[in-house]
Amino acid sequence: MKYPDIPLIDNEPIHNYELIVDGTRSFVDYKKRGDNVYLIHTEVPEEMEGKGIAADLVEKTFLYLEQHNLKMVPLCAYIISYLKRHPEWNRLRAKFD
Repeated sequence: MKYPDIPLIDNEPIHNYELIVDGTRSFVDYKKRGDNVYLIHTEVPEEMEGKGIAADLVEKTFLYLEQHNLKMVPLCAYIISYLKRHPEWNRLRAKFD
């Protein structure tokens, strides 16, 4: 993790998990239904790309979900590709019967 000391913010009113690095906001847009969190979109401002922010944001989001006993439904292309590189996090995927 490149930014271990920067806390994840759950900005519930606008449904965003946020990371503020050097005064710039990056976020994962989500919708919550019961114990399932639909991860819709990850956004890092262009001027902050390539600094490892998205990876830290996603990992901190996964840690938050795990700590709060929530399951994820990954809809975001970046998060789906992150899960391919880090399959251990698939343990948080919601199971639908």
